[in-house]
Amino acid sequence: MKLLFASVAASLFALSFASCKSDAVATKGICDTVCVKDSMKFTNENHKLKPYVYIAASNCNADTISWSYIDMGTARQANINDLTGRPVKLNPAAVDCFIKDTSYAWLQFNDCATGRGYLIKIPYSSYVKGNTLSSAMTKFDPKFSIADGLAVYSDRGNLFAEDMATGKIAQMTFKQRVEIDYDNLHEYVDSVNVTASKMWAKVKIGQDWKVFEKEISLK
Repeated sequence: MKLLFASVAASLFALSFASCKSDAVATKGICDTVCVKDSMKFTNENHKLKPYVYIAASNCNADTISWSYIDMGTARQANINDLTGRPVKLNPAAVDCFIKDTSYAWLQFNDCATGRGYLIKIPYSSYVKGNTLSSAMTKFDPKFSIADGLAVYSDRGNLFAEDMATGKIAQMTFKQRVEIDYDNLHEYVDSVNVTASKMWAKVKIGQDWKVFEKEISLK
């Protein structure tokens, strides 16, 4: 059956295990701004319906995200800048995708213009709202160690780790609100190390750098 593409308004997304990776190699820093000419496609080959996430390029930039699976009927589509709330520059070296099955996928990347990390939860069902997190701490940052399969992000007062496959979450508090500028993240968060059993972060509180660590259990 030929797939028809239907637009998905940004309002369907709240702005706020099969691993698939790009073959590109990261360069100096998190990522360089490059001319993206080729589309990126991530597929869960282990699932019989082959759910995928496809990022099309236009005018040297990642432009449109499409997602579907065999026999879904109508593929869903959204402009990437609508989901992030502003223009972003992607480099295939700093883009990753976790596709659980035909329920949802997690797209993870950094904006190479600013370094800001993003996590976008993409539902395959049109009845389920997606979610964009613009405060992600990704594995592409050389100062961050993030275990595979974890979505790590902050709300300026806490650090969260979410299991992409199960939705289970753990958190660690900074004990106060930290006015983090996520476009200049390392001025506030020097480094993090997150696994399924422990969280560690070096965060600037006032004028001082403090280390926070916690044994965790994803629930």
